[in-house]
Amino acid sequence: MAGLAESGSNPDVELLYDINGLAKDAPHWFDRVMEFVGEYGLLFAIVLLVLGCWWSVRRRGGEDAASNVAALVWAPLAAGVAVLVNVPIRGFVERPRPFKSHDGLEVLVAGKDDFSFVSDHATLCMALAVALFVANRKFGLLAIVLAVFGGFIRVYMGVHYPTDVVGGFALGTAVALLLSPVAMALLTPLTRAVERSPRVGWLVSARGRGDAAGRDSVIPGARKESAEAGDRDLAA
Repeated sequence: MAGLAESGSNPDVELLYDINGLAKDAPHWFDRVMEFVGEYGLLFAIVLLVLGCWWSVRRRGGEDAASNVAALVWAPLAAGVAVLVNVPIRGFVERPRPFKSHDGLEVLVAGKDDFSFVSDHATLCMALAVALFVANRKFGLLAIVLAVFGGFIRVYMGVHYPTDVVGGFALGTAVALLLSPVAMALLTPLTRAVERSPRVGWLVSARGRGDAAGRDSVIPGARKESAEAGDRDLAA
């Protein structure tokens, strides 16, 4: 398994050289920007999208706020689980970084001495993006585009083969989707409990306890209507 994609005639290697060759032709400052974006920037941007989606959901409130927030809580958890699943995969495949097996690559970041397959960055970004897509199509689609671009940059930087990135995308997607029903079954009751809390309910819904009280009644809004009726009786 360690010899995966060792041959220069392998399309995986050819694509690696084609994409990494762009780094050789680019200005030094541009490579430094790509290094920062590939290492930190895009992952940080996807995390900001998750937080932005959470802010939008809590402001909107509504009966589905708890389930929507639960889906957003699953996003970072899915990323963590996917990386944990990747640990034994990397140990089994033991694929060296491409610059250790192929000469002439422009390596933009040093110190990458661990195994190459599957890419942790690609796994993290795609798990976050797909879980976010399940929660919100608009935010999730943008996150998926950023994740794909991040995978391209990992190859551009010379630290991963294209198939390392594709494997990371597949792993992140599989974990986010396949474990989502179980995660939602466990997280939704928790977020509903948080929503009912007078102290931390704002984390789920910005509308406060009044809406939660209405949802707890047998007929939605019954308590509110009863209170208004009582006020009218007192006024009479």
